[in-house]
Amino acid sequence: MSSVSFVRMLTTLAGILFLFLSQLAATGSAAEVIELRSGHKIMGDVLKADTSLVYVDIGVDVLKIPVEEIKTRRPIEEGEKIEEVKGPAESKSLYSTATLPDKGLKELVEQFGKGVVLIETPSGLGSGFIINDDGYCITNYHVVEQETRIAVTLFQRNERNEFTRHRINDVKIIAMNPYFDLALLQIPRQKGIPFHPVYLAESADYQEGDDVFAIGNPHGLERSVSQGIVSTRNRNFQGIVFIQTTAQINPGNSGGPLFNERGEVLGVTNMKLQLSEGLGFAIPVAYLKHFLDNYDAFAFDEKNPNTGYHYLDPPVRTNFDKLPR
Repeated sequence: MSSVSFVRMLTTLAGILFLFLSQLAATGSAAEVIELRSGHKIMGDVLKADTSLVYVDIGVDVLKIPVEEIKTRRPIEEGEKIEEVKGPAESKSLYSTATLPDKGLKELVEQFGKGVVLIETPSGLGSGFIINDDGYCITNYHVVEQETRIAVTLFQRNERNEFTRHRINDVKIIAMNPYFDLALLQIPRQKGIPFHPVYLAESADYQEGDDVFAIGNPHGLERSVSQGIVSTRNRNFQGIVFIQTTAQINPGNSGGPLFNERGEVLGVTNMKLQLSEGLGFAIPVAYLKHFLDNYDAFAFDEKNPNTGYHYLDPPVRTNFDKLPR
């Protein structure tokens, strides 16, 4: 390429860039609050909007937001504080955390209920919830203990706003931790069936009296919702603390999410006291994050007969008459 041709090419590219920037400047910028369908809110200057994308200047970067992901747009009100607007989710290796906006229970169930699934094995039923777009799913260890044939049913709404069931077989076990009663599964991707992940709470700042709700499949009654409060935030059982809640927990709820009043997952429901009501328990989100952050240490290998099984506990001393001096 000759030097003259190279200069002409640079001149042409510069002209195209100038026209693009001129279009952005011509449209002007207006500070807006944009609420996404996921529940997150973004505050910034709208530089440009077309039929497919909205360009938002958030100060350190320009976001390109697909129009179909936007629920509402409104101007920033005078005196509105930026900390009142919740930022986008923080992405982790397998899961995302977020500080979500406050919403009513009905709206939260509508939004996040699609992320809760029914888990079926030859020996029983349980619940689970999807944590990312690759189909990774959390449930209890005891739901899939000593099982290799696992199926998951997803619930989604059709064009008539009715729930439809999608049963997916050949679900893969990724990791298991019998001591925290947690298991990580992966649901095979199906054409035309999207996953709807839920978000984990960023911090364990819940207190006694906070509102919570559970979604699961007690006794196979699909998509059941129960509401309650945090009774105790750190009930001790065998050296592990659990969230005690008045939200109704029954067989089949195991492995489902316990949400806070913003729709963030606080814990994984896993047990209740028999012959009692309002005494349910959930594995705290801190244990869940530890399991997911180190899931490779708990990797499941179906060819290893020891994978996923308890070893015998060491013998406990019973003769206390001959104590060492």
